[in-house]
Amino acid sequence: MDLNKAIITRILELIEQYDITITQLSLNANLTPSTLFDIINDKHKNTYVLTIKKICAALNITLKEFFSPDYFNNFDDIYNI
Repeated sequence: MDLNKAIITRILELIEQYDITITQLSLNANLTPSTLFDIINDKHKNTYVLTIKKICAALNITLKEFFSPDYFNNFDDIYNI
């Protein structure tokens, strides 16, 4: 799994966990729905940390909580992204 796929997986997990739609999350995160749909559909090859921070703020979680799943552990090496 590459980093983009891991981020997509995590966003989808959180949407399910919080029982919200992608549109609801985007609006709560002050993002356009198209931005979040583009991320989910893997059209954004470089998801910005600020975007992830907005998602975290909308869900009232920290960046640490966002990146807590074990599948993010494989990205410690910059060459493994």
